[in-house]
Amino acid sequence: MSAIFPFFSILLPELFQLIIVIALFAQIILKPKNLTSKWLPWAASVNIIISIIALPMQGELFNDVYLIDGLSQFFKLAVSVGFWFVIINGQKQATLERDKKLDYFLLLTISAWGLMLLSSSVEIITLIIALEISSYSLYALVPMRVDSKQAAEAGAKYILFGAAATALSLYGFSYILAEHHTSYLNELVLKDWSFQSSPGAVVGLILFLFSFFYKLALFPFHFWAPDVYQGTSNETASYVATLPKLGAIVILIRFAVFLKPELEVTTLIAVLGAISMTYGNLSALVQKDMKRLLGYSGIAHAGYITLGLVAGNAMGLASCAFYIFVYVIMNLACFWVICHLSKDGKNVSIEDISGLYKRSPVLAFVLAVALFSLVGLPPTAGFMGKLFLFMSVWNKGYNWLVVLAAVNTAISIYYYLNIVRHAYTREDETVMRMKVGGLLWGGLLAGIVLLLGIFPNLLYLWTVRAGQQLLP
Repeated sequence: MSAIFPFFSILLPELFQLIIVIALFAQIILKPKNLTSKWLPWAASVNIIISIIALPMQGELFNDVYLIDGLSQFFKLAVSVGFWFVIINGQKQATLERDKKLDYFLLLTISAWGLMLLSSSVEIITLIIALEISSYSLYALVPMRVDSKQAAEAGAKYILFGAAATALSLYGFSYILAEHHTSYLNELVLKDWSFQSSPGAVVGLILFLFSFFYKLALFPFHFWAPDVYQGTSNETASYVATLPKLGAIVILIRFAVFLKPELEVTTLIAVLGAISMTYGNLSALVQKDMKRLLGYSGIAHAGYITLGLVAGNAMGLASCAFYIFVYVIMNLACFWVICHLSKDGKNVSIEDISGLYKRSPVLAFVLAVALFSLVGLPPTAGFMGKLFLFMSVWNKGYNWLVVLAAVNTAISIYYYLNIVRHAYTREDETVMRMKVGGLLWGGLLAGIVLLLGIFPNLLYLWTVRAGQQLLP
């Protein structure tokens, strides 16, 4: 009995998430008269506390294919926090049929559970299974928007592109296995990943990473993001645009340990990052739909994150982890405003933001903080995140990438601050009535962005320790 408790204690976050899945499934099967999801935010908040308690946990399970370490526990906490906000945000949806509400939350919960499993997966077959658990439920979530052909189209695109990316990854895995004869990451990190010595393995690694580039919306696997964000419901878009990227980054960080700045794979990732940030920012300049704009913004930010992946040091890995957490929070803040502006569930255009400071000063403030952070202006967390990324890769052979990222940051100022301009310089005397709870949670998101901008070490030092554990 004493041996069983430590086993379960280091798995508390994912086990509690699984309990939520089972509870929702049982509630749907039993079909009580009043199908309510009011208990779900409380359960999600309990899992945040559990994830914080589990942060120091360490261990290897299931024949060393499942690793509990600083990186995995950090990302499980990030998933728990993001899941909590998405659940609260999704309680009142105008485009979701009432009898499908619990099914919707069940799919969300399963996807978040898969992301937690993915955080600890350190063997390729295991992480592929975890990736698919987190992905399959999203294929059903995206089209769940009443009377919307656009949502059906978005769902079809997400499924087809996702299936293609998975197929390429499995094909790449066969090359890795044939060349290096192992699927364990702790053994693969000791192998030679230069094209001259292991051409098959290098080709296999590039193909294998396609699934995670797709989740991250990194060029050239970016094309689904604007269409899916625009087509699916506002609440679903807030999830698709944020949490799945946590799963992509945690695996890319684990694989980045293989990569040294002089390797061909590293240079390829840097080039893809450069194209992604440039294409995303230039495309965002002409967008009018807020969700579509955030889709192109996500493509640009995927490019920024590659700076940390190609750095080849603990600071680079830590910067990636820090920045993706910050990105999730500031994106959730943007979608929080979009969801509260659109009471009927319709998409929000930039023109709909006009005069927001008059209608709802709190929403205008939350949006401004989130957009300033996406630009990378002090004293926001986005500024510190970009600074850490730039510092981690400077003088590592990719100074050109840092310069290009700085130029792209300047380009992004136009379309982000254009939204703020609409919110604060246009006139609209319409008064929005919002409950205190809605304003409180939006203010909390803005507060986290500002807090991590002023005191980044609250989070960054933890990610540095997690990054140092990964390096051989």
